[in-house]
Amino acid sequence: MKTNMIISVLICLCAIAAFAGCTNSSGTQSTGMSGTSGSAPPTSGASLTPGPTDVMPANIAVVVDVAEKEYTGTIPVTFQGGQGQVNVKRIDVKLTRTDGTTQSLTLGSNKGDYVNLDGTRGSGSLEGQPDRVEVWVTMNNGQTYKTVDVIRNYRSRQ
Repeated sequence: MKTNMIISVLICLCAIAAFAGCTNSSGTQSTGMSGTSGSAPPTSGASLTPGPTDVMPANIAVVVDVAEKEYTGTIPVTFQGGQGQVNVKRIDVKLTRTDGTTQSLTLGSNKGDYVNLDGTRGSGSLEGQPDRVEVWVTMNNGQTYKTVDVIRNYRSRQ
């Protein structure tokens, strides 16, 4: 009887973990989860549709967190380091706002370095106001990885 209950609980936990996928409820986005080859930052076009990201090899992986949009519309982006931190040449961050305008910044490669992006700020009756944040990490060997591509919505008061 106990064995059947333990097996049932384990099966339920496995099913929950499988259906949960790779969601991140902490409000931050870390390294990418799909794709295998490096990509270069686009030079034109403004879209609020996230695209695929690249998975960095484990031996050179780094983490860049994109936090939730703050009430002021600011979106903090923080470099968290990783095994490949010493190989990072450049980290480019691009914000695409609701109105199609963009902001591009370079993030430092020391653990804890951060930039604040000026996202779209909503008003009393407007909900949403999504902004897109993309992060490209360029390594010393010239390889570029798109590690983050997320949408951040304006937090409305409720």
